Amino acid sequence: MYAKSTSFFLLGLVVGMLLSTCGFAWLIRDRNLSDQSVIVLKLGHSLDPSHPVHEAMQFMAQRLAEKSGGQVRLEIFPNGQLGSETECLEQLQRGALAMTKTSAAPMESFIPEMAIFGIPYLFQSPEHFWRFAESPDGRQLLLKGESVGLRGLCYYDAGARSFYTIGQPILKPDDLSGLKIRVQQSKTAMDMVEALGGSPTPIAWGELYTALQQKMVDGAENNPPSFFSNRHFEVCKHLSLDEHAMVPDMLLISQSVWQDLPPHVQQAVQESADESCLFQRQLWESKSREVLEAIQREGVTVHYPDKQPFVSQVARLHADFQASALGGLMQVIDDLK
Repeated sequence: MYAKSTSFFLLGLVVGMLLSTCGFAWLIRDRNLSDQSVIVLKLGHSLDPSHPVHEAMQFMAQRLAEKSGGQVRLEIFPNGQLGSETECLEQLQRGALAMTKTSAAPMESFIPEMAIFGIPYLFQSPEHFWRFAESPDGRQLLLKGESVGLRGLCYYDAGARSFYTIGQPILKPDDLSGLKIRVQQSKTAMDMVEALGGSPTPIAWGELYTALQQKMVDGAENNPPSFFSNRHFEVCKHLSLDEHAMVPDMLLISQSVWQDLPPHVQQAVQESADESCLFQRQLWESKSREVLEAIQREGVTVHYPDKQPFVSQVARLHADFQASALGGLMQVIDDLK
């Protein structure tokens, strides 16, 4: 009897060590508290809790709990608590984290077709963008990362990206000449800034405030809510709404975690993600208006440059993409105007 108890104890100890060492992304627990076990999914991201995407994730957590009858709990860790955007992606691939949010731009490294979102001035309006995102081609892009362990659940609205700078405003492409502009880890973003005459400088999002403060870069490019929620307005006093690209955020789940979930839980997760997308799109629109007013109260000058010189400046870039493997998708998007 003593030997059998010892064996069970050692087995439990080994299992516990494996769980803590490998960092399993979801756990079955509370089995003794009810007849139905609880699945815990951990979601890590680098945004501030006031960001519309974080609020959408909270909405998803609520809907997932309701749809699963309390069987699934989504725990959200903002502000890079579980690692940077890159680190969270790596954890998803290992199955050490269940879910994360990423911009579509760094996903180019895993899914080359994701570069379509970074092509400047490809989408004519938010409506044009969402016609593509919700099309079969747009939905198929979400699933192209399955082979590298990254399954897309939905897109989140990230609006249009524009330049913000410490010193001079960006009113025409020539204003970017000689300026170091922070970009994401995206070849398309770097090519775009180079085509406009600037010097692209990839820096992790969580390190950007310090980089701006220490003038390691002269500015950056992002959407107004992100500019505001990360308090970049404290350093950069010019926001130029050239709106050069519409690069969405993406909600991802680890493919290995997804495959381990029961089919009814997979359905609840996907439905909750889709509902959170609709919730976030409505929230984004109102937050964007509020943010523009808020940053002006903080002393930021908002500029509305003529976009046509920027469009003309990247015409060569468009021609290069049309001759590449992305040409077919560009035609699909053009047909959706």
